[in-house]
Amino acid sequence: MKTIRNIGVFAHVDAGKTTLSEQLLMHAGAIRRAGSVDEGTAHTDSLPVEQRRGISVKASCVSMTWQDAEINLIDTPGHVDFSAEVERSLWALDAAVVVVCAVEGVQPHTETLFQALKEQDIPALFFLNKTDREGADVPRVLAQIHRLLTPDAVLMADEEAVTEFVCAQDDGLLERYLAGETLEPAFLRTRLQELTRAAQAYPVFAGSALKDEGIVPLLDAMAELLPPPANRLTAEHADALCGVVFASTQDRVLGRGVWVRLYAGSLENRAPVILPAGVDPLSGEEKLVQRKITQIRRVDGTDAGSLTAGEIGVIYGLGDARVGQVLGEERLLPRRVEPGRLRTPLITVQVIPEKPEEMQALRVACEALSAEDPLLQVRYAKALNELQLHVMGTIQLEIIQELLETRFGMKVTFSKPAVIYRETIAKAASGFVAYTMPKPCWAIMRFEIEPAPRGSGVTFRSTVPVRDILLRYQHQVEQALPLALHQGRLGWQVTDVNITLVDGNHHQFHTHPLDFIVATPWGIQDGLQRGGSTLLEPILETRFLLPPDCVGRVMSDVALMRGEVTHTETDADRVLMTALIPVATSVDYAATLASATGGRGSMSVKLHGYRDCPLELGATAPRRSVDPLDTSKYILAARSALEGGIFDLE
Repeated sequence: MKTIRNIGVFAHVDAGKTTLSEQLLMHAGAIRRAGSVDEGTAHTDSLPVEQRRGISVKASCVSMTWQDAEINLIDTPGHVDFSAEVERSLWALDAAVVVVCAVEGVQPHTETLFQALKEQDIPALFFLNKTDREGADVPRVLAQIHRLLTPDAVLMADEEAVTEFVCAQDDGLLERYLAGETLEPAFLRTRLQELTRAAQAYPVFAGSALKDEGIVPLLDAMAELLPPPANRLTAEHADALCGVVFASTQDRVLGRGVWVRLYAGSLENRAPVILPAGVDPLSGEEKLVQRKITQIRRVDGTDAGSLTAGEIGVIYGLGDARVGQVLGEERLLPRRVEPGRLRTPLITVQVIPEKPEEMQALRVACEALSAEDPLLQVRYAKALNELQLHVMGTIQLEIIQELLETRFGMKVTFSKPAVIYRETIAKAASGFVAYTMPKPCWAIMRFEIEPAPRGSGVTFRSTVPVRDILLRYQHQVEQALPLALHQGRLGWQVTDVNITLVDGNHHQFHTHPLDFIVATPWGIQDGLQRGGSTLLEPILETRFLLPPDCVGRVMSDVALMRGEVTHTETDADRVLMTALIPVATSVDYAATLASATGGRGSMSVKLHGYRDCPLELGATAPRRSVDPLDTSKYILAARSALEGGIFDLE
């Protein structure tokens, strides 16, 4: 009987991950001939833009069979601009293969990827690739893995090392080994399997994907050592459904389909699926819609009548179900679905169509791309007739530009990338609103707004008795806070504030069901204006891997970028350096680093947090909708009497 393995392949860019995936598929008989990344024939790079550029842009899922195991292999992009694709892959898999170049060794992005796997207790194997290349050094790279990633990595080619590692994990076993007892290889392999599946051991293999060396031992280990899907059901919830949408696809006949990993239950053709459709502003309850499955396809593209727990498939008929959508009971997921854990968009650009009359069509196209990538945020300002995108980096922009032309037939240009700042209140202040005119309306509130520690986000509480403001209206106030804080007085999202509703009242006859939603932004903005604004700029934790002779130059660059070096350490013939640098000064530094180090240096980044920034070193943002403090226009907009209403946040 076949068992399932859902395995992701992860690596720093240019480590040979896609070439390895091709060899795995060929040896398993899924393809006749391994494709080439350079020639644009890789089976896991199906998009024209991937084939033309020779890089992976989207995660792809392919299927193969090895040793009675049906392996669903998820090949992920290596470039940091597409970290969101990597993150979404984590929602679908049970185990991973981490590819490390045997020449370049552990790169900063490798550390980021492995840390994400470790945080979520995802079992993994290592494959040290490119051992055929000059400069390849397996012992050196293994030592880097031990020091930078995990001490629990063990080289499978060294039988003595494997035996010692397995025995060291069990005091009784260690005593037997030290006493000279010979342990059966099959017994040791079983213990290694248990340790690997518990993410307490990370077997290491080495070879060359390009030269087809070391592939079969890796395949054997994927089938034998990595775990099948866990049974997440209890007797109490035997019929529960749980799955997650981790990608989307488009079919010319069937329309939009979504890739689903099912963790519990089953889905069948023509079965109804309940999906959330936002929150009812009146009741505060989640609105639900029902969709009916029209077709289910397996990973290999063949039709399937159903999808069962542990399987991955493409489901059609779920309409606009977004990537990241959880089907069924979220508590049965092995890990939380949280977009932005690996990386979040930190720059924004204006998208400009070649033909101005195509603006609305461009908006639809960008929203279609956003549905496939929850972190690709689309913002449309009616008053300015401007379309903006929040993106990861310049490489992602090039891909979006190409996708808009090849897929949607639209040529676009982008404005110069700008940093996405945030803001907070400078000092504690009160905000007041009396929305009593023109009748019928009545919503009176007073807020206390205080600065909060950096990174704490937004907290809300109410001390108003329900006799003064009904509980359902107080719930509406809390629901309206994202709208109220979407743009502060400097034009950026407001964060790191504590908000307390301290006073106010409704009217038994005059209060309209939406009055408190309309009034909340008005009162909050009044408080923000009284308290003043502090601009917050995003700071990157940047990890450099440098030749020793380039360290001084990079340190100088960090200082010029208003950054600070926080840590350095030497590892053989290279230096690892960590620095905190503002996004605003380092957007294009990757190209500068490559030039300054002759291509020998590398870097990876992740968001460290936000810190205060003088306004003269930052920027404000134009308001995309009517300012709540422009009272007469705001009330008209709120009552849908003015174009560009307050609820249009796109």
